[in-house]
Amino acid sequence: MGPLIVGGGPAGSAAAIRLARWGIRPLLIERTREPGDALCGGFLSWRTLDGLARLGIGELDGAPVRRLRLFAGETVAERPLPAPAMGISRLRLDRLMIEAAARAGARVERGAAARGWAEGFIRVDADEWAPDGLFLATGKHELRGLARPREAAGSDPAIGLRVRLGPHPTLDRLIGDAIELHLFDRGYAGLVRHEDGSANLCMAVRKSRLDEAGGPEALLGALARLPHLGERMACRRRGTPDAVAHVPYGWRARAAMPGIFRLGDQAGVIPSLAGEGMGIAIASGVRAADLWLGHGVHGATHYQAAMGRALGRPIGVASLIGSAAQMPLLAPWLVRLAGIPGAADLIARATRVRHD
Repeated sequence: MGPLIVGGGPAGSAAAIRLARWGIRPLLIERTREPGDALCGGFLSWRTLDGLARLGIGELDGAPVRRLRLFAGETVAERPLPAPAMGISRLRLDRLMIEAAARAGARVERGAAARGWAEGFIRVDADEWAPDGLFLATGKHELRGLARPREAAGSDPAIGLRVRLGPHPTLDRLIGDAIELHLFDRGYAGLVRHEDGSANLCMAVRKSRLDEAGGPEALLGALARLPHLGERMACRRRGTPDAVAHVPYGWRARAAMPGIFRLGDQAGVIPSLAGEGMGIAIASGVRAADLWLGHGVHGATHYQAAMGRALGRPIGVASLIGSAAQMPLLAPWLVRLAGIPGAADLIARATRVRHD
């Protein structure tokens, strides 16, 4: 049946586009019937924009991002980014990419859910298939039989939370063309504007902090009292926050299974403060497709080892910074360090993944 791609996010679509443009007709299945706004920071670095351009996706019309602004209590620092970046909703990006995959010749089937993998067969709804290579691009969601180890999340796992703000003139004034990072005890929040003028507030919070607060809404109430962040959260839309549990930040796949290509968060989970999750997704999709084109299912072993090495520095650096960012005694010093000319550039470049 040819290669099967499970997941229609940036990783799966990137692999589908690459394969289709070389004359292969992969089947991409996506469990949702319509594109949704996945829980994601929605930040595209300059490297990621370059990777998208290589795939022929350049007209994104997102919100321009030119500066990095950091907060730890009353300590504030701001520096220009090494190159222009972009804020964009996953709703828009996923739609653009999956449509590009279909135009390139990939077969796309929405509303088809993968249920599990065993002994070379994948169960999709009521059917069992034996694909010629499985590209696992399910993001933070696990597929039975191929789940990442639960202990990868650690003893105090991270919880991902997301709320939407605005659109509102206050956000235009306060955020402008910056991506913001607000540091607090056992967590941090990234804030960036998107194409419609709204802002995406994505948080990584340790379970112990969430439990102490008494739940997501109580935690959001506490964060709204922080300097600077509270003024921005006054523009919050009504609704329940989106959440995902047990995010294994810092994990990366090192061993390969025959014929299995792990993409995106299934290949490695970089702490979200680096803003490189979608960069990894797109780079891994392209690399996996290239190895399949060159070696078929036997390319999986080389791909996973190479991808694991490529992610070593970005994930390692981001993990060290993420740990310091969540410590109240270290966070202000980290912000001051980032304010030194050249320091933020060095950190930003060290946490990018290559797209060549």
